[in-house]
Amino acid sequence: MSTEDGERSGRPKEISTERVHHIMYEYLGMRKLCVKWVSRELTFDQKQRRVDDSEQCLKMIKRNKPEFLRRYVTMDEAWFHHFTPKSNRQSSEWTAHDEPAPKRGKTPQSAGKVMASVFWDEL
Repeated sequence: MSTEDGERSGRPKEISTERVHHIMYEYLGMRKLCVKWVSRELTFDQKQRRVDDSEQCLKMIKRNKPEFLRRYVTMDEAWFHHFTPKSNRQSSEWTAHDEPAPKRGKTPQSAGKVMASVFWDEL
């Protein structure tokens, strides 16, 4: 028993990538698009909170800058994921001309990640 296809007359064994693209574009009206990442937008309340906090910090700096800088601590954090995201070319998809560009979903919950936190005090 063999898993190989038998010889068939009139049927090509291979088709070029260029020919596939020509058929997809010209005959099927398809196009190849890269996915678009959609960021999480801040709500109005979250934006307002950031403005309020920043205004409070500015007031404290104006009152007593040396004391403010002595007591002020800031921090930043970043998540580092245990996966390599697909490139735009790898994640591109064929879509019809009237369809919107596909959107990239979130990283699956099962993917591992590590958070790095950095704190600064006294400049």
